[in-house]
Amino acid sequence: MNAPVIVGVDGGPSAEDALVFGRWAAMTLDAPLVVAVVHPAPSAIGSGRVDAEWVADRHRAAEAVLDQARAILAGNGGDVTYRVVASTSAAHGLHDLAEETAAEAIVVGSGRSGPKHRLFAGSTAERLLAGSVCPVAVAPAAMETPPGTLGRIGVAYVDTPDGRAALAMAARLAARTGSPLRLYTVVAEADASLPFLVGPDAEHAFQDTARETFELSLSRAVESVGAVAADWEVRTGDVVESLADLDDVDVLFCGSRGYGPARRVLLGGVSARLVRRARRPVVVVPRSG
Repeated sequence: MNAPVIVGVDGGPSAEDALVFGRWAAMTLDAPLVVAVVHPAPSAIGSGRVDAEWVADRHRAAEAVLDQARAILAGNGGDVTYRVVASTSAAHGLHDLAEETAAEAIVVGSGRSGPKHRLFAGSTAERLLAGSVCPVAVAPAAMETPPGTLGRIGVAYVDTPDGRAALAMAARLAARTGSPLRLYTVVAEADASLPFLVGPDAEHAFQDTARETFELSLSRAVESVGAVAADWEVRTGDVVESLADLDDVDVLFCGSRGYGPARRVLLGGVSARLVRRARRPVVVVPRSG
């Protein structure tokens, strides 16, 4: 059986968007869909005892969330399994389920506006990004356009192991959908403080060299995807704002760390900030190996 796509739901407003994106991804990849809700595992309250009434209440809440998911996916067919998982956190429970099933990807909502009665506090998406065993897809709340209708797949690309891993997965999806790829690299705007320190000519020379280097790596990356139609674009500005504003891609792939504009080192912070602000679904791909 093909590896499943797991959708983690918590009853929040972005759950429907996560289910819509997860269903599309599963159908595109010809993979089964697993819809999972994680509730707190029983913990001792003293002398080895647990609060059985509280545990039962959390389990009922989880089942209610799954009932909402069943209603959203009703009539869509496909191979769908519904799971309730007990764990210390939503992210940990989804990690364990992904390992158990050798999942293709985990899909969650952005968590910008959580449900009124959360099973867990905090952002599941950001905790998943800290070390998932498989790609993590984050669907923004209230997607204006369903995935698969815009006809383009985006890749936030830099020539690093992370960037190449993201490109490989994006190319695989593009081959199945017939959609073209567009690779994006963001070059930071000139820093006003640097000309004072190194001189304006040196700063402009650096910017020109950086752009030429990026253009060369993008051209090589486009050639590497073979029969998949692809082009590239170099943007100037803030990397998160530039990528988050993209509204003409069905999904944007990026590496889990190491992506940043020239001379602006952003240690792992781009993907976490991007998934909070992006207008389109973002798939963060872990480095292979």
